[in-house]
Amino acid sequence: MTTKMKGGGGGGEHSSSSRSSASRRWTLLLCFGSFCVGMFFTDRMWNIPESRDISRPSVTEAERLKLISEGGCNPKSLYQKEVKRDPQALFGQVSNTHNALQTLDKTISSLEMELAAARSVQESLTNGAPVSDDMGKKKKRRYLMVVGINTAFSSRKRRDSVRATWMPQGEKRRRLEEEKGIIIRFVIGHSATAGGILDRAIEAEDRKHGDFLRLDHVEGYLELSGKTKTYFATAFSMWDADFYVKVDDDVHVNIATLGETLVRHRKKPRVYIGCMKSGPVLYQKGVRYHEPEYWKFGENGNKYFRHATGQIYAISRDLASYISINQHVLHKYANEDVSLGAWFIGIDVKHIDDRRLCCGTPPDCEWKAQAGNICVASFDWTCSGICRSADRLKEVHRRCSEGENALWSATF
Repeated sequence: MTTKMKGGGGGGEHSSSSRSSASRRWTLLLCFGSFCVGMFFTDRMWNIPESRDISRPSVTEAERLKLISEGGCNPKSLYQKEVKRDPQALFGQVSNTHNALQTLDKTISSLEMELAAARSVQESLTNGAPVSDDMGKKKKRRYLMVVGINTAFSSRKRRDSVRATWMPQGEKRRRLEEEKGIIIRFVIGHSATAGGILDRAIEAEDRKHGDFLRLDHVEGYLELSGKTKTYFATAFSMWDADFYVKVDDDVHVNIATLGETLVRHRKKPRVYIGCMKSGPVLYQKGVRYHEPEYWKFGENGNKYFRHATGQIYAISRDLASYISINQHVLHKYANEDVSLGAWFIGIDVKHIDDRRLCCGTPPDCEWKAQAGNICVASFDWTCSGICRSADRLKEVHRRCSEGENALWSATF
């Protein structure tokens, strides 16, 4: 009994051990299989195929994400790093901004010009200047040039000599304006005692000839810079012209040759035409053309910057507009030609030196006319104009004139 029971017990233990071993093998196989299946499904889950509709982040976006992770969301930090990263792109942005600012600046300048013109007209109307009757007519067309002849109360004989020579009168002057687009006026302000005998004499002369441009300006030799500034601003407000010319009343001018000269520069911006010079700055008191502000031009003995001599010069429309807009802040030096040059020295201006605007009186201008090189203007340097012009202008005109037919046959 005992032996059988032991034998039976030994067989049960062996069977139990075999089942345990088999169970462990299957467990290992199942674990290994589960691991393989898990790896298979995991690989399928994470390796998503690329789609055409899904775009990958670009290099730039990846770099920006990197910048954000490194420097946070501080805009200044990001800007500084992107500057280092792509200076060429930054330069393009700056260039585009600069172009936009230039366009805006041109628009503002144009609006300022129109505003200045409107203000000048309004001031003229407020001050009672006689512009209301002609303003509508004058604003309807574009003229070639406005020629302002600088004159004084005491220069009646000079004005009559100009009227008798190179300045058309009456119906011819009207034709000159309508057919050729050329306005010519004597330019004068008023006396220190407004409405006095000097002003009444000019008013009577204007009623006879109708060839004056009266300025809101007190006459005086030491006030020529202010008069020049006021002339350009007033002329710009009254007439829309390509050029504005200032000439003294003791200078001989060939109008057609002047027009032909200016037309060559019509398409150029900011043109300043005359006989350019650079004379010494006279610091000694008591001498003619003394410059009280000589110290602004450097050491004693220095010369002025280049500017047109004051007997005659011309400026384009945009420069006349510049003077009109900024007339209240433009500095006046003792000499008006120096003042005009100073107003242009800090802006982009084309200086044109044309020596035909400063020929001498006969025989100089006569010889040049005979050679086919007609002068625009003639005067004597020693007198800063034609010496004794009231008596000599007719003779200069006879010998140096371009001829009346030249004016009416000219096309500008």
